Amino acid sequence: MKRLLYAVPVAAFGMLAYLLFDSLYAPPHDQLPSALLGKPAPSFSLPPLDSAAAFNRGDLTAGHVTVLNVWASWCVPCRLEAPVLNRLKQIGGVALYGLVYKDKPERARQFLRETGNPFSRINLDSRGRAAIDWGVYDVPETFVIDRRGVVRLRYSGPITDDVLSHVLLPAIEKARRGF
Repeated sequence: MKRLLYAVPVAAFGMLAYLLFDSLYAPPHDQLPSALLGKPAPSFSLPPLDSAAAFNRGDLTAGHVTVLNVWASWCVPCRLEAPVLNRLKQIGGVALYGLVYKDKPERARQFLRETGNPFSRINLDSRGRAAIDWGVYDVPETFVIDRRGVVRLRYSGPITDDVLSHVLLPAIEKARRGF
């Protein structure tokens, strides 16, 4: 009976250690697959951040590759990725759209004045409803959408130079070729 008293805590510790060790091999939260991959981009209707035209699902099926970046002024990693997005704008051949997530318009405008505005169109999702349809759970998140409006990549986290060259640009090229 005394052995059982010692064996139970040891067994419990062993199970806990196994579960913690096993979680080390789970995919990181920012690389979880998106339910949208290979499927048409969701429909949405949002106001533009400014007087420029808003974009909608129809613009995502207009025959060009689109990069949709979900960001907010309160997001520190969004500030870090801003210079890289400005370089992506210079590459050309891609429509770069922004989706302002749960933010106030005046703060988003101030953010763009400070970091530069790489986006050709920006929608405001002040309540985060459209982001739910996209499966966004944190910012920044970036999507590559092919010419037919099919989501080909979801990347969660800031776009760094390394991510741009090894993840985003190859996905854009594949989307241009039609996968």
